[in-house]
Amino acid sequence: MPLNNVPLKTLSELRSRRWFADTGMRGFAHRQRMQQQGVRREDIMDRPMVAIINTWSDLSPCHAHLKDRAEAVKRGILLAGAFPVELPAMSLGEVMVKPTSMLYRNFLAMEVEELLRSLPCDGVVILAGCDKTTPGTVMGACSMGIPTLFVPAGPMLNDRYVKNGVAKTVGAGTHTRMFWDEYQAGKIDAKEMQCLEGRMTRAPGTCNTMGTASTMTSIVEALGLTLPGATSIPAMDAAHTRMCTDAGQRIVDMVWQDLTPKRILTPGAFHNAMAVQMALGGSTNACVHLIAMARRAGVPLTLDDMDAMGRQIPVLANLFPNGDRLMEDFYYAGGLPALMSMLRPYLKLDELTATGQTLGESLDGIEVLDAEVIRPLDRPVAQTALAVLHGNLAPNGAVIKPSAATPALLQHRGRALVFDSQPEMLAAMNDPELDCDANTVLVLRNAGPVGGPGMPEWGNLPIPKKLLQAGVRDMLRLSDARMSGTHYGTCVLHISPESAVGGPLALVQTGDEIELNLSARKLHLHVSDEVLAQRRAGLPAPKAVAPRGYLRLYQQHVRQAHEGCDFDFLDSTEVLPEPVIF
Repeated sequence: MPLNNVPLKTLSELRSRRWFADTGMRGFAHRQRMQQQGVRREDIMDRPMVAIINTWSDLSPCHAHLKDRAEAVKRGILLAGAFPVELPAMSLGEVMVKPTSMLYRNFLAMEVEELLRSLPCDGVVILAGCDKTTPGTVMGACSMGIPTLFVPAGPMLNDRYVKNGVAKTVGAGTHTRMFWDEYQAGKIDAKEMQCLEGRMTRAPGTCNTMGTASTMTSIVEALGLTLPGATSIPAMDAAHTRMCTDAGQRIVDMVWQDLTPKRILTPGAFHNAMAVQMALGGSTNACVHLIAMARRAGVPLTLDDMDAMGRQIPVLANLFPNGDRLMEDFYYAGGLPALMSMLRPYLKLDELTATGQTLGESLDGIEVLDAEVIRPLDRPVAQTALAVLHGNLAPNGAVIKPSAATPALLQHRGRALVFDSQPEMLAAMNDPELDCDANTVLVLRNAGPVGGPGMPEWGNLPIPKKLLQAGVRDMLRLSDARMSGTHYGTCVLHISPESAVGGPLALVQTGDEIELNLSARKLHLHVSDEVLAQRRAGLPAPKAVAPRGYLRLYQQHVRQAHEGCDFDFLDSTEVLPEPVIF
């Protein structure tokens, strides 16, 4: 049925008709080549063609099940009377891709946009989830503009760690950091670490903590681009397969209704996404990705908008690294719809979603099933999930996650210990003579979008071994890098502009005093303007960009963190013409 008085498309109006309905030689050749694969003529002539963008890969363990899930999506598309075509796209498994998957997010966005533009696709279902695959695919589909439905990969299953007769729930990422620190401190031996290595990630699916993967898929659901509750379903639950079939059926209706991202991704939708990010205690990486996606949709979104939302909405999801539960528990508690039901006073409920319903309609009758996992507004896990800092060290902003930080360090002044590179920093961490104590401020630079390159997840700087052995588990740490959403600690991230392009971080020297004042949203280097000017005059020339290839393109055109790290020639809503068919 028509949606919001927009007439349904007819068969002749479908985009794929340009390829298959043509009466000339080109149309003949297109139909001929499809039949070459055993496809019937009527399959391509009498129904829509729906693409399935699949980010499955043998080197993306979080997506290992998506080869099978594509078959479930196809089943739904066929049941709804359309024809499915599966298109493989770059898979950005966070752990395996080096130097960082963030380097290739824009590459994936370009690939998705061009795949969909160059081929006869009337709509698309996206299968993704691990970190940068979510924003990358959504950015590309948004720029292309055909009806789009996102299918999240889903989180992995929980595990249990038993020691001295006490069982603890453990998950990916957060506990990797915790156990590694204990190993470095001599509290866990090599045999125990080997056992943990084989147990902690025991099934396909994304990290089961509230890391970047679950943060971003939840944000996409809050934007209205998934089926309700899709994000929270564990990857290995039978409900996940059923959801994939439902998605296949729904996308066909979206094609006929011409329900494109432009109709869904409004300023109100991004308001809802920010609210959900805060209530989840979501990954700081969302700051970069939300801005990038919003710019593709023509929505002006800034870091200050996020800070304002962070001041309003407390953390309600009791999930690592802010709490003590995992995504499987979140699903049993009602999942994202239940959390959003708690946020109704803060949400724009009239926003249209991929279901054809408003957000408010999709939340009707939803209840929280476990109030320890999804807390009420008057009993939050923490007050602040995200804060944006400004000052002479971060003229364009920096971010911090107070909910995962040590409260005593949120107002702190200490002496800087500066590292110019990740290898230099890692080599120093085991030095028993390293000049530092618990009050030292660790600083890493040349780890931003250009300098990294790709803004790697190096922002959770390791604690020096000698301090770990002395019982220290957190320090104030600053960088122009990102941090895994699964990690924790008092880490100031995304300092912008980055050091590699001459940002103030390039001027810091070991021994300088640095002050963090969270309540004032202040990050300040206690060095006079005159001294800083002298230091700037003595800075070496910027490092040359890569000599060739995609890396050269990236370093020449990537924007800074506060602008979303998209390419300067892509973050536009200008519509490209359909390809000429001849």
